[in-house]
Amino acid sequence: MIERRPFAALGGADHGWLKAKHHFSFAEYHDPARVHWGDLRVWNDDEIAANSGFPPHPHANMEIITYVREGAITHQDSLGNKGRTEAGDVQVMSAGSGIRHAEYNMESVTTRIFQIWILPTKQGGQPTWGSKPFPKDDRSGRFVTLASGIDNDNDALPIRADARVLGATLKAGESVEYAIGKARHGYLVPATGAVDVDGVRIEARDGAAIRDVERFKVTALEDSEIVLVDAA
Repeated sequence: MIERRPFAALGGADHGWLKAKHHFSFAEYHDPARVHWGDLRVWNDDEIAANSGFPPHPHANMEIITYVREGAITHQDSLGNKGRTEAGDVQVMSAGSGIRHAEYNMESVTTRIFQIWILPTKQGGQPTWGSKPFPKDDRSGRFVTLASGIDNDNDALPIRADARVLGATLKAGESVEYAIGKARHGYLVPATGAVDVDGVRIEARDGAAIRDVERFKVTALEDSEIVLVDAA
């Protein structure tokens, strides 16, 4: 099953400095049919105005992955971690037993991110943070694992979840297949471009909810940058 979730139909909020679209229930937006997709709990499409951002706030028991699409995000947390993650790169935060963090756009341009939350396999534990570059050229024509809690995904940023986050860049006409397994939940979003997922057209920033398939094929209808979550 491939279910298209159009960007225009997503819930959202406009706070001035933050324009957010929610693929799943979040904050004041609640859709009982879209609370989660397997262990995938949140996929927010955020636009953060220049010289603004999220002030310090707490989290616990969640794996939080930030995929930077444009601009850069600057992270600070209660463990003393500080870092700047640029477009195309990824940061992860395992909130564990509890952490406070802030995420600022300290750039002179709008920063655009995908913020992805995945339920951990266990509660508690020491919180952690990490960031890593993932050059888009390395993802050309193939999926590269960006963050993972699955054995042997050694080049990915570690998360404490039965899930992986993958990225690919495809030129128009290129295809890539992914073997997900019928018991898993896939969720795919093109950051840019448009793709065909097993016969279903998915435009930029639409969601494709995938389940009950052993594998699926993604064909780029335009030059595309795609992000995929494979979760229990």
